[in-house]
Amino acid sequence: MNVAEQFGDNLRRQRKLADLSQDELALRASLHRTEVSQLERGLRHARVDTVAKLAGAIEIDPGKLFEGITWEPGDLRRGRFQRGPS
Repeated sequence: MNVAEQFGDNLRRQRKLADLSQDELALRASLHRTEVSQLERGLRHARVDTVAKLAGAIEIDPGKLFEGITWEPGDLRRGRFQRGPS
């Protein structure tokens, strides 16, 4: 699973539900529009402060941006991300 792509899909969905353009979201979150675009396309990983800015700008709980992303802890093998229920 590509975590950045799932995060980007969630971000795009929440932005559209809020009826915001990438430019409007970027302005409200104090980010550059190209950063929002890269995040939505899964080309960039969001830092924790960026997640807080985005969620605040969209007026949602930050957890909405992580829907479908779960972590399976490792026992005798390494942990990994899995696609969870959306």
